[in-house]
Amino acid sequence: MMKEFRKTQRLMGNQFEITVVDTNETVAKEHLEAAVLEIQRIENLLTTFREESQTNQINQNAGMKPVKVDPEVFNLIERSLRISKITDGYFDISYGSIDRKFWNFDREMKELPDPEMIKEHLKLVNYHNILLNREDSTVFLKEKGMRIGFGGIGKGYAAEMGKRLLINRGVKSGVVNASGDLTTWGNQADGKPWTIGISDPDNARLPFSYMNISNISVATSGNYEKFVSIGGKKYSHTINPKTGMPVSGIKSVTIICPNAEIADALATPVTIMGTEKGIGMIDQIQQVECIIIDDENHIYSSKNINFK
Repeated sequence: MMKEFRKTQRLMGNQFEITVVDTNETVAKEHLEAAVLEIQRIENLLTTFREESQTNQINQNAGMKPVKVDPEVFNLIERSLRISKITDGYFDISYGSIDRKFWNFDREMKELPDPEMIKEHLKLVNYHNILLNREDSTVFLKEKGMRIGFGGIGKGYAAEMGKRLLINRGVKSGVVNASGDLTTWGNQADGKPWTIGISDPDNARLPFSYMNISNISVATSGNYEKFVSIGGKKYSHTINPKTGMPVSGIKSVTIICPNAEIADALATPVTIMGTEKGIGMIDQIQQVECIIIDDENHIYSSKNINFK
């Protein structure tokens, strides 16, 4: 009889929950372990917290020399640049130049960073200055001090790669959930589609809506998880790469599409662009839908959305 087997583990700084459908517990556990190892492998490639990671090598050689990387890293950066073009630079992996220096949402921030300093560092945020050479498989950051980071796409990529590995191992149905960025394939053990809850921004444990999905990915970007209040105003952890400032006005954006990496990468730019512009962009991309909840709890969605 088909059963669902789950494993929850902290990976890439987030809680991952991997689900597989199988008849045999021993086999299912082997599948789950293999998926964890795959996600750890990706974490080691992409992290900026390990000196020897390829991301760090690229950052350390900014303005000095190109760095040879694995085809996998090269291709992910290439796809990231494509998303930067589509989103008019609201998605930009070179945001790493501003992010951590000024906004540490894990600590007690008491005041806003100095706007002049932000302006100075903003000069380094420009995806056009990430130069790729496919022949040599090298990445070169043109300006000294530039940094890239995969915070906006890495979880979705890892979920997608975990899913690919499990499918290659013969797993017919499952879910890889990377803290709300999730991808599904097949059906539940009882043959019904997977049921996904769309978080209520005011109470993450109480979904405001459910969707039945299969072979679909969902990513939610919400400012209800990480924010600081300074002078009575709520600043979300989502930084606008064009201003260096956190965004406000939108509580959460949920992207629904076939690929977890794309869903993850589009959730943040839509949050930054705002409702009208964000939905306008999503409506032009095939097979991608979105649901937006603003600060007044109004719900907006793209044209083909259908949720109960």
